[in-house]
Amino acid sequence: MKVISYMVPVVMLLLSFLYNNNPFIVKEEAQQAFQLINTIRSSPEKYYKELQLSSKLRITRTPLRWNDTLARVAEAKALDMAKRNYFNHVNPDGYGINFFINQSGYKLNTDWLKDKKENFFESIASGHDSGIAAVKSLIIDEGDATKGHRNHLLGVTDWDASLYDIGIGFVKSDGGDYQSYICIIIAKHNW
Repeated sequence: MKVISYMVPVVMLLLSFLYNNNPFIVKEEAQQAFQLINTIRSSPEKYYKELQLSSKLRITRTPLRWNDTLARVAEAKALDMAKRNYFNHVNPDGYGINFFINQSGYKLNTDWLKDKKENFFESIASGHDSGIAAVKSLIIDEGDATKGHRNHLLGVTDWDASLYDIGIGFVKSDGGDYQSYICIIIAKHNW
């Protein structure tokens, strides 16, 4: 019996090496993703073919402003997805990005947006080699019939065009289901 009680910690330690999930933030990828989004917004015609955009699409030309608070929230969300090996707008505890944005001190413009399960400000992707590849994938948005990610990033709807602050978290992970996670938050501060 003593042998088994000593073996359990040893086996657990060995298994931890097999599932070596040491995610890390890559700020350069987040900045490149940010720059690409603003470049596409300023010159969408250069991306019509590559990103399958219609020339009739109403893309806002308003550039987004980097916001350090939103970036910290986005990094925390991307890290959480990597560490806990999930991919969802709502974390396993039932909280969505609206809750975390408000917890950070960045106040959203209306009380109804503070609900813990809501998401009106986040686009997420996983498994991409770079922030640029993730942004392109979100803009093409093949899995979303309403093209919600594309609209969010490019300010296509009146709602999305009214948002002007951005924060991005890009995380690489050497364990779990995906090699990377990106969280892009675009919101509007309630002054």
